[in-house]
Amino acid sequence: MSYDFDFFVIGGGSGGIATARRAAEYGAKVGLAEVSRLGGTCVNRGCIPKKLMVYASRFPDHFEEATGYGWSPVHSTLDWSKMNHAVEQEVTRLNGIYQRMLDNSKVTVFPKYARFIDPHTVEVGDEKITAEKILIAVGGHPYRPDIPGIEHTLVSDDMFKLPHQPKRIVILGSGYIGVEFACIMNGLGTEVTQIVRGDNILKGFDEDVRTGIHEGMEKHGIRILTKSMPSLIERTKDGFRIHIEGTPNSEVLVADAVALAATGRKPMIEHLGLENAGVEVVDGSVAVNEYSVTSVDHIYAVGDCSNKVNLTPVAINEGRALADTVFGGKPRVMSYENIPSAVFSTPEAASVGLTEAEAKDQYGEDGIKVYRSKFRPMYHTLTGKDEKTMMKLIVEIATDKVVGAHMVGEYSAEIIQGVAIALKTGAKKSDFDATVGIHPSAAEEFVTMR
Repeated sequence: MSYDFDFFVIGGGSGGIATARRAAEYGAKVGLAEVSRLGGTCVNRGCIPKKLMVYASRFPDHFEEATGYGWSPVHSTLDWSKMNHAVEQEVTRLNGIYQRMLDNSKVTVFPKYARFIDPHTVEVGDEKITAEKILIAVGGHPYRPDIPGIEHTLVSDDMFKLPHQPKRIVILGSGYIGVEFACIMNGLGTEVTQIVRGDNILKGFDEDVRTGIHEGMEKHGIRILTKSMPSLIERTKDGFRIHIEGTPNSEVLVADAVALAATGRKPMIEHLGLENAGVEVVDGSVAVNEYSVTSVDHIYAVGDCSNKVNLTPVAINEGRALADTVFGGKPRVMSYENIPSAVFSTPEAASVGLTEAEAKDQYGEDGIKVYRSKFRPMYHTLTGKDEKTMMKLIVEIATDKVVGAHMVGEYSAEIIQGVAIALKTGAKKSDFDATVGIHPSAAEEFVTMR
């Protein structure tokens, strides 16, 4: 049978674009449908604009800290509109880069929504397009919990569209998105209260990381209410009233501009017509095997819609492995071990490998040794601020292998990225010990722990 395309990609985010370009490099005729801007969540309403806002939020601290080094005090105010415009310009620039990359790879882009008609046919706008192989790479979207008045809240995507800076904001959710936005808004001068259902933020992270960030956020003026849930959100003429249950004395919070729902994301697959193609969905996600193959052997899925590890570099790696396997004759699978991750909070944190709890479960409490260091970084010896850095290595005693590394403090992501290479190659604690440190630096602590 003759098809319009060898390979058709539904979704123009990081995973979809990476797969499309790699497949085209192998000679496949590739089409791609994306109804929104190219780049997906990461570029348009996630990693990139959020990180730019993180940078913006840290300048007030830099201005204040400079006085400890002899600089005169700085009085500066934020132009919210100017910041938003600058961020939007960068996002637009990146959209253009993605378009040029696809053009250079000879990938045909359809700026329209796509859905399955049958296992080999997708409806793209008013067209019906056939393809021998099809990739689902539609990502995810934020969702709102079932709380009366939740329709009044903003989801994380909306944070980049606020026309004015709120003076007070209530953030619902304890995951890294909620934590990062709490720190961003606090740094930009907004009064922040974060509502957490459990007893701490960042479930799934190492306990020392969770505690370190929690303490640091409160030190920077963020109010965190644990074991709490909103029971009602009301819009008033002056803003919002958020009724909170679970605090020692249930209370009503007032946010003068917005309450943010930062309570997670779900695969964006509701309207894809997967049932028309026979693609199996399990727990709201597209079911795939280790080669990203769905229940239909010529249909694949990568990235957040398959809900394995929701990180941009993971989606890219999954996609490239898929293209290498299907079109390049180089079968390989994505390894999900020792994937580094970061939380761009204040203080920042990053991790790779097992948490202490996971290591104890896997090797036994007596099967691991934990090396931990907490210190005041050299930079803050002159700023006078009570800031702390925490570093931690988890070692399997039987093999001396480092199975986990965690850090809270400035430049955590940059430092852990290098440490992740060591863990990926199976480095032992003795290898860390034999490595000469760069002095004076915070990073040298990872090779001097005894």
